[in-house]
Amino acid sequence: MKLLSACLVLATVLATAVRGDAPKVVAVMADKMGMGWRISVTLRHPDTGWDHYADSWRVEDAVGSVIATRELLHPHVQEQPFTRSLSSVMVPDGVRELFIRPHCSVDGWAKKTYRIEMSPDM
Repeated sequence: MKLLSACLVLATVLATAVRGDAPKVVAVMADKMGMGWRISVTLRHPDTGWDHYADSWRVEDAVGSVIATRELLHPHVQEQPFTRSLSSVMVPDGVRELFIRPHCSVDGWAKKTYRIEMSPDM
């Protein structure tokens, strides 16, 4: 019985280690370009390859409505942190803050978001 318990504990520890951490937003830049915005997001995630990597991020408003989504088409095992941009993001009038929520191919959408303020004169 002790051996079985030890094996279960070891399996739980290994599964947690393999899952890794949720992707973390390191930095965000928002640049006004014409009628839209160019949003650049820098992510850090312990990508291990095609089976487990940060595969997208999205832009949300304060109530969680999705404004835009940027898919990431491949793992970034050797490139950490990494930055990807999304152009022509149409931010609704009156929105003064955006939230970036990263996604992982294994763990799904992160619970934590990264908040940025939209300056009226941007």
